[in-house]
Amino acid sequence: MAYYWKTDLNSSESHEKQQEHQEFSSLNQPLFPSTVSLGFDNVVDEISNKIPLCQREIEENAFFLPSAPHWDSRKHSLDETHQTSLNEFTFKSSELSCHQVSEMPVIGFSRHSVLPNPQNINKGSSWGNPIGKYHDADDYGFNILPLLSTSLDKTNSQNQLENENHNYLIGFESSVLPIYPFLSTNLMPKEENKSSRNMNIVESSLMPFKGSSLPRTWESTLPKNTELTGCSIQLVEVAQGSNMSLASFCNKVKKIRESYHAADMDSNSGKIWSTTTAFPYKLFSNTKFNINIFTDNSTKGLHFIPCANYLVKDLIAEILHFCTNDQLFPRDHLLSICGHEEFLQNDHYLGSHRIFQKNKSVLQLHLQKKRDTPGTLSRKHEDDHSQFYLNQLLEFMHIWKVSRQCLSTVIQKYDSDLKYFLKTQQNVDNVIEEVKNICSVLGCVETKQITDAVNELSLILQRKPKNLHQNSDTSAKGLIEKVTTELSTSICQLIDIHCSSFCADFQPLHAPLCSVSCVNLGLHSHLSFTVYAAHNIPETWVHSYKAFSFSCWLTYAGKKLCQVRNCRNIPVKKLFFSLVNWNETINFPLEIKSLPRESMLTIKLFGITYATNADLLAWTCFPLFPKHRSILGSVLFSMTLQSEPPMEMIAPGVWDVSQPSPVTLQIDFPATEWEYMKLDSEENGSDLEEPPKECLKHIARLSQKQTPILLSEEKRRYLWFYRFYCNNENCSLPLVLGSAPGWDERTVAEMHTVLRRWKFSHPLEALGLLTSSFPDQEIRNVAVRQLDNLLNDELLEYLPQLVQAVKFEWNLESPLVQLLLHRSLQSVQIAHRLYWLLKDAQNEAYFKSWYQKLLAALQFCAGKALRDEFSKEQKLIKILGDIGEKVKTASDPQRQDVLKKELGRLEEFFWCTKTCHLPLNPALCVQGIDGDACSYFTSNALPLKITFINANPMGKNISVIFKAGDDLRQDMLVLQIIQVMDNIWLQEGLDMQMIIYRCLSTGKGQGLVQMVPDAVTLAKIHRHFGPIGPLKENTIKKWFSQHNPLKADYEKVLRNFFYSCAGWCVVTFILGVCDRHNDNIMLTKSGHMFHIDFGKFLGHAQTFGGIKRDRAPFIFTSEMEYFITEGGKNPQHFQDFVELCCRAYNIVRRHSQLLLNLLEMMLHAGLPELSGIQDLKYVYNNLRPQDTDLEATSHFTKKIKESLECFPVKLNNLIHTLAQMTAISPAKSTSQTFSQESCMPGASRSIQRATVLGFSKKTSHLYLIQVTHSNNETSLTEKSFDQFAKLHSQLQKQFASLTLPEFPHWWHLPFTDSDHKRFRDLNHYMEQILNGSYEVANSDCVLSFFLSEPVEQAVKESSAVDLGEKFADKKPKVQLVISYKDAKLTILVKHMKNIHLPDGSAPSAHVEFYLLPYPSEARRRKTKSVPKCTDPTYNEIVVYDEVTELQGHVLMLIVKSKTTFVGAINIQLCSVMLNEEKWYPLGNSII
Repeated sequence: MAYYWKTDLNSSESHEKQQEHQEFSSLNQPLFPSTVSLGFDNVVDEISNKIPLCQREIEENAFFLPSAPHWDSRKHSLDETHQTSLNEFTFKSSELSCHQVSEMPVIGFSRHSVLPNPQNINKGSSWGNPIGKYHDADDYGFNILPLLSTSLDKTNSQNQLENENHNYLIGFESSVLPIYPFLSTNLMPKEENKSSRNMNIVESSLMPFKGSSLPRTWESTLPKNTELTGCSIQLVEVAQGSNMSLASFCNKVKKIRESYHAADMDSNSGKIWSTTTAFPYKLFSNTKFNINIFTDNSTKGLHFIPCANYLVKDLIAEILHFCTNDQLFPRDHLLSICGHEEFLQNDHYLGSHRIFQKNKSVLQLHLQKKRDTPGTLSRKHEDDHSQFYLNQLLEFMHIWKVSRQCLSTVIQKYDSDLKYFLKTQQNVDNVIEEVKNICSVLGCVETKQITDAVNELSLILQRKPKNLHQNSDTSAKGLIEKVTTELSTSICQLIDIHCSSFCADFQPLHAPLCSVSCVNLGLHSHLSFTVYAAHNIPETWVHSYKAFSFSCWLTYAGKKLCQVRNCRNIPVKKLFFSLVNWNETINFPLEIKSLPRESMLTIKLFGITYATNADLLAWTCFPLFPKHRSILGSVLFSMTLQSEPPMEMIAPGVWDVSQPSPVTLQIDFPATEWEYMKLDSEENGSDLEEPPKECLKHIARLSQKQTPILLSEEKRRYLWFYRFYCNNENCSLPLVLGSAPGWDERTVAEMHTVLRRWKFSHPLEALGLLTSSFPDQEIRNVAVRQLDNLLNDELLEYLPQLVQAVKFEWNLESPLVQLLLHRSLQSVQIAHRLYWLLKDAQNEAYFKSWYQKLLAALQFCAGKALRDEFSKEQKLIKILGDIGEKVKTASDPQRQDVLKKELGRLEEFFWCTKTCHLPLNPALCVQGIDGDACSYFTSNALPLKITFINANPMGKNISVIFKAGDDLRQDMLVLQIIQVMDNIWLQEGLDMQMIIYRCLSTGKGQGLVQMVPDAVTLAKIHRHFGPIGPLKENTIKKWFSQHNPLKADYEKVLRNFFYSCAGWCVVTFILGVCDRHNDNIMLTKSGHMFHIDFGKFLGHAQTFGGIKRDRAPFIFTSEMEYFITEGGKNPQHFQDFVELCCRAYNIVRRHSQLLLNLLEMMLHAGLPELSGIQDLKYVYNNLRPQDTDLEATSHFTKKIKESLECFPVKLNNLIHTLAQMTAISPAKSTSQTFSQESCMPGASRSIQRATVLGFSKKTSHLYLIQVTHSNNETSLTEKSFDQFAKLHSQLQKQFASLTLPEFPHWWHLPFTDSDHKRFRDLNHYMEQILNGSYEVANSDCVLSFFLSEPVEQAVKESSAVDLGEKFADKKPKVQLVISYKDAKLTILVKHMKNIHLPDGSAPSAHVEFYLLPYPSEARRRKTKSVPKCTDPTYNEIVVYDEVTELQGHVLMLIVKSKTTFVGAINIQLCSVMLNEEKWYPLGNSII
């Protein structure tokens, strides 16, 4: 229950008011969620017994500052609702005033008063006098002038104590910063010094800084830019911003940038370095690369074949020696990738560069001299001396300027009207109007002091004393001057609070010193503050709601610690502006010292309708202890009008309270500062006994969960109990710390103990500590220190997750932000990637302001050159977005014309900027567009295909897709995870031939996609073979055969498809990629298969009529198996395919923790398909980290068979094919279907020429034709004249709109010498076809005609491609893996080969096992049967429990087809090599 301090009511107070207070006391209760335990249960229980004692202690130890009584007002007042008098307090001893609290060795917050030591206050002053009377209350106004530090001894010792509301703290009343909010702060020492019209200037260190834990400091006592000189209120421009936390961030960023000098070539090369990884020894054990080297002095390339483990600088030395025979220094030269602005790193191996790991063709490199000056993107000397003023880079800068200019103008007008009024005592309305204007500029906030001063001024003039004229007694005139001085001081205080609370580029030249009261809070004080008012209530709310209320939530790590709900509904008051004046003290039943350092306070504003319903109107949230200290004094917080706050994402940056908003909340905090004290916990886990083996086994099982959010409450308790037995070998640190029962002081200390003792196995293990589950700053700091051990290229891979982790940092000066800025200064690649990630993150619903500030810091660190490049790229994206929008809005017939017209804007852009780097890849620099090659796609989003001209003369044109209307962030994440998996495979020596294209989200619903050259959709291949192409088995095989007639090429294609198909089966299964059809699967003529379009993943399948369209675990169809097994002629290839898939699957499973951490860190990125724990559980269930490799192999084999037998996949492909065939207009280019096929004019043709050599030797009616390929290789084919005629007929139908060469029909030929005439005419016809239209020459129709069925060099159907282990013999065999552990015998039945029935036919075989010498039915095990197959694949597990030993046991294996015997073998278990794959021969009888 929440408690508030309550004094005895006066006898004059009605019974009704007493009842009102009692009702509110019962309603103001905290609501604790029953399912969340954060270590505060015991604390709350103890408080119920402590509160009464706490009340008595407060009464005895209270120390007040005297105050003037409040003036009654007939105009408007902030206290009309409830006003009571204050009981007089008599202190027994002045020694009880302010007590110093000794520091205790506990974690939490220790109190530091902002007041001077009371012992130093003169006993004759009013500060030390317990009781006093206020003189001349009827003659003098309410004084809020600050106390001068030099006039404390002159203060009148007579004071009077009055109280208007003893339960609620009143906002700015009497300029008092409350120390204990249970007590009234309408208490103020009287100032007897004569007031002047201008503000008194106080330079005192005692002044608390509102909204921050630090006192305000001034850079200079003589500011450079002071406005309104001579006015009573003077403003000074503050370049770094008035908000101290923002200014501190600016200073931190400046120091980071200063640590990297422009002259330092190591960190400021300005060059884009090719990314590297650890050298993959398993992949490149004996590999050599084919490299062509071009130099500036030679146009002809030099060919080198270096080893993969060759250092780049050694290769440079060899090149220099070969070229010049002189001893030149390799360090003076660099190797760049031809066509790219990308350089190899001299101190790394060739094989460490990713371009060598992925590109198996001949690489083209360019040897360049190392310039003395850095690259064009480097920072210059001028950048070293630039100043970082955040407000100059943020988008909302103009708001500040307008605010300052308006405020300066209004203050000047106020000062002018005030002078005139003091001189004539006329036109007071003008003064009041300017006061209103000042408040309006400052967010329509009207403080109580301003209201009281305005009311008092009006009352004085209404009395019109007879002696009020120029030559009368000065006492009346002095009263007016005193009130106007109070008014000016109140205005100055409002400006000061505004500047302290919000980000502004100005502040008052001299901030007024606020008087404060002092109460000894003690170590067991409870969290308490006063919600004063909500300012500037919109008129629509005023008319729609009869009253307003609020509620307070205390949260930590997205979980609710406590809730206090306000049930006292207050209507709107109309003063200068509309406001709701609650003036209500909120008490949480939690001791301040027990609160977590990272506690967040959320306040919701509700509107009460006339039907008594409560509508959420606005909310705000902020940290209770920023900078490790508590908030002091009165603070303004902006409120967001967004819908329900995201409780699981509540963090300091979720809503920027420092940016003014339409509705402003005023809260008054106690003026006692609490500072976080770290507990030095004992290392009580250092001397531990060896834990029981069962305990370690249980820990190992729990560690398979990988992330704490997947652990049940019971398992968390168990893991936390045995936390000191956990280490990096049997568990992970995020799992252990995430199992902590709460975040109370003792538990946090234990967590820090575990943190200090932990030894990380790899820096990436620390990624899990940066999720939203760990707001503790010490934990996050340790995580960042671990990540700092990563190289720049390694860190580059995980930037999306680190950008998301910034959301849950405690401030922008956090170690994570510093790490990102440091690395961006070291690497252009990181700076570029980080820039676009931050630009895109600003489109999220929350944290926009934080990302804006971090982006501004990044641009400052990057320097002018890179900043200008960012600007050019942003402008390019803006133009592309405009073009895409106009193409969309145009009618279908006009779209192509609109596109051509709008492309002129791109040409104009390049005419002005000359060159621009592509946002997709900073290593690609372009200088224009190829307008003829640009087009649009006919899919729903109408993406643009833009072909850029490479600025590098050695590079080819670059085609990209610009998509508008699709959220590409999900595609980015899926491709990133796939890239991580591919890197894991490469390090394990497994090249899955993965094509992973680049994708970049550049804004809300827009982005760029890399086009893969020479790629076509599977749907297009299906359409080529007719409407029922998807149902045929041989479509893929036929297509590859047509484009690869040579045996060597065909074998290479088969190998590429074999590996890439397996890789994509694994990744799409793990990530649950859905919406898979033949338009989302692409093939290249080199055999690579890859997937596109990842709008649906994590099992979120599309439904049609309530039926899931994605039925298969992944896409592996019978036509893919048909190609792999070469039409069923090599069924062993399917076994090899299954083995490859299972091996790749098991390799990835060993890194389940990394994959789950990467996904968990993106839970709050706003992705539609990744939003909750259930999505993580989906990936966890697919990874199955709890399974052994044998179990996982069996599981994935079942998924392969499920996919292979899933007919709905083919049906889905058929529907898409038919839909596309009806949707595509014949007049439109086929390149406009959404595929990534490159159709650029000038691209290389597959066939150079074809020539008739004569007649075939086999038969006289076939012509022997020699075909010359693009690589100058030749092949022979045989065609009849009728086949030529059929080809011409097909071309006429397919290209009806094009003019084709005339075909030499038989009636065109003379009666004599017809054969040789036909040779000439056919050669002429073929020349015209192959050298004519590019579209015709490279059509599937022409290519299949010339390249299919080549003579002599034709691919023999019976030839086997070496994809795995080959067997020369044809003996029947079975492959097993036998393991034995903990009295459990496990047999994995993998494959069989060459098994036949007695009649030679294929059996439907199954395997039976008997464990001898116990041949009973109870010891019989059996697998499923594989129908009609001579080389079946099983991957099924058979288990025997309670096998005490292997000695003396024999495993009898029998293969049957139904009841027919096929083969058998007996295996002596004591002689078996365990955990190894082995082929066992099958005998023809049972022994």
